Amino acid sequence: MNKFFAFINRMKYIKRWSLMRSIREENIMEHSHQVAVISHALAIIKNKVFNEEIDVNKVVLLAQYHEVGEVITGDLPTPIKYFNPEIKSAYKDLEKNACEKILNMLPEELRGEYSQYVIPETDTEEYRIVKYADRLCAYLKCVEEIKAGNSEFKKAKTSILSDLKNMKSKEVDYFLKECAPAYELTLDELD
Repeated sequence: MNKFFAFINRMKYIKRWSLMRSIREENIMEHSHQVAVISHALAIIKNKVFNEEIDVNKVVLLAQYHEVGEVITGDLPTPIKYFNPEIKSAYKDLEKNACEKILNMLPEELRGEYSQYVIPETDTEEYRIVKYADRLCAYLKCVEEIKAGNSEFKKAKTSILSDLKNMKSKEVDYFLKECAPAYELTLDELD
């Protein structure tokens, strides 16, 4: 019996932002979808606006599966995850073990196709795009929370925006200038 897909479906029950009070709860499945959408946009921006070549499909699949391990580990808040090198390393090992456990639920003949996205090579441009998108999504979550009246996200928004600008990524800068401001608008203003 194949448990992989049923296990992946559990992503919708694992909450994000466990340290900060959120007006709207977000689960890992929603977050992964948003990261996939933003990653897709960044990859297209990179290809079409800056005339570079990146595998858009690979970017989207990496994004879709980038939090799979959290089905087992749960979401560890960023300040804890990166508190010191030992915690960061231990958590990375824990995440990798969780991903391997989930991959082993697949029939052997399918594992190779999924493993390249669930446990990806981290030194590729496609992977970097997903990391950028993940950070952009954290920024957009702050925008959403502040827009809804939750001032608890103000400091995080400023800090994350600074991180994004320091990435020196043309596609991130383009997204921040051309796309991100729309997230501050109301539904009526978008119409």
